[in-house]
Amino acid sequence: MTDWNFADVWELAARIRGDRRALVHGGRRVSWTQFDRRAAGLASRFVAAGLERDAKVAQYLYNCNEYLESLFAAFKVSMVPVNTNYRYGADELTYLWDNADVEAVVFHEGFLPLVKEVRPRVPRVRLWLCAAESASGELAVELPDWAEPYEPAATSLGERSSTHLESPGGRSGDDLYLLYTGGTTGMPKGVMWRQDDLFVLLNGGSPVPMPDDAGLEGITSFLEALNESPPSVLPACPLMHGTGAFTAFSSLILGGAVVTLTGRGFDPVALLDLAEQEKVNLITIVGDAFAKPILRALDAAPGRWDLSNLLGMISSGVIWSEETKRGLLRHNPNMTLVDAFSSSEALGMGSSISTAGAAAGTARFSLGEHAKVIDEEGREIPPGSGRAGRLALGGRLPLGYYKDEEKTAATFVVIEGQRYSVPGDYALVEPDGSLQLLGRGSVSINTGGEKVFPEEVEEALKTYPGVRDAAVVGVPDERFGQAITALVQLAPGVQASPGELIEHVKAHLAGYKAPRHLLFVESVGRSPAGKVDYESLTATARSRLGPPS
Repeated sequence: MTDWNFADVWELAARIRGDRRALVHGGRRVSWTQFDRRAAGLASRFVAAGLERDAKVAQYLYNCNEYLESLFAAFKVSMVPVNTNYRYGADELTYLWDNADVEAVVFHEGFLPLVKEVRPRVPRVRLWLCAAESASGELAVELPDWAEPYEPAATSLGERSSTHLESPGGRSGDDLYLLYTGGTTGMPKGVMWRQDDLFVLLNGGSPVPMPDDAGLEGITSFLEALNESPPSVLPACPLMHGTGAFTAFSSLILGGAVVTLTGRGFDPVALLDLAEQEKVNLITIVGDAFAKPILRALDAAPGRWDLSNLLGMISSGVIWSEETKRGLLRHNPNMTLVDAFSSSEALGMGSSISTAGAAAGTARFSLGEHAKVIDEEGREIPPGSGRAGRLALGGRLPLGYYKDEEKTAATFVVIEGQRYSVPGDYALVEPDGSLQLLGRGSVSINTGGEKVFPEEVEEALKTYPGVRDAAVVGVPDERFGQAITALVQLAPGVQASPGELIEHVKAHLAGYKAPRHLLFVESVGRSPAGKVDYESLTATARSRLGPPS
């Protein structure tokens, strides 16, 4: 166990990087020195409010500098950040903050009406800090007497020399990061990550990893050697999602910069403009929902952007297609495209790497170092068997779900004396050891006794020219039990018949996997994290199709 956490590493980076950029959001640029000082001011306010070690601090924010400043502040005094989905309604927010035992909430001013509604239902919260959405940091709303403006707390240290604050007992690698994941069904679950485990995993995935046993002295030497070329990343996905947060962490532990978009919706032109302007090295996305609009923008204006500094693009959480990867690489053949197959409970289950002339196939991954595919009895499935199984990941894992022993026991299991995370993802292992991902067993469709995984059919649909997005669900059917039903979003101006798309799927997959029903929709309604609400889409499909036939 280490006696340091992320805050110690970021404080080292602040001393070494000084006036170099740490955070960029619109016109607001925060240097490493300012990042450290502002976080220390916030941490002081947390302590002054009576929060103690392990107190939970919720980030109810869009992507912004304040998100990462308040995380740093919590880490400084061994408190626990709690990500909050900004699309949640009052009941969901109440459940989340009550379940997580939240004592402080940092929120954007635009959320004030909902915060007012929820506040009486979460009496444990004792500090409400309201962040402005303007570049000036000045609030455009009048706060009630129980809420405080964010900026005075962030600047409260003035020019005080020391920014090193600690809770009693000092910092530790056991200090937690709490990542709530809602998935597509059920109430959110808080995944408890030790910072020591996260640091090792994120460092190991870095393009320039430092030695695992470096210690703070070794990290100092490493950061000094890297001082002339620290990385810069642009998480296009929300920081409240693990993909965005962990990418940001990966850059910050190297003393790099995190650049964020100011828009509330995803604008690929704004993203490309910002990547060029800030000379971004890595962009993080979530599947084709992000990648396809980026490719359309590049195709519409070839040569408009100088992306020579962009070395890579990484996606996690949702598969992206081979066709899209090939298109992106045409515009920047020097990039490396990484499809990282991970979940909130399991980092490093598999990966797929594409470069110019070698774009990996859709849903084809290499197993991670500590991953394997198991059957229902926990036995490893050999490559080439043709049998589907559940992915299991060993190595460094979360402690479990916060305050939920039953779900923890169901997901984190012991196999032959070793602890594994088994989130529920199904896959086939090919003869060469590569993976074909099939999707989550919780949303698989049983049609005529055959198990069909929605993602497999969705990816086949998305290879049809003009299909922007697709989701597949099962609806009741008197003959087959469940009928495979596709909800498809076409690009503007594209015309296609349900029959054409169904035949397209049959050309790629077994006939029983093809949709029996195909409905066109304006949008499949993906969340900011790129996930699909299958329960809601099933209800939509049943409503449009009528009673089972």
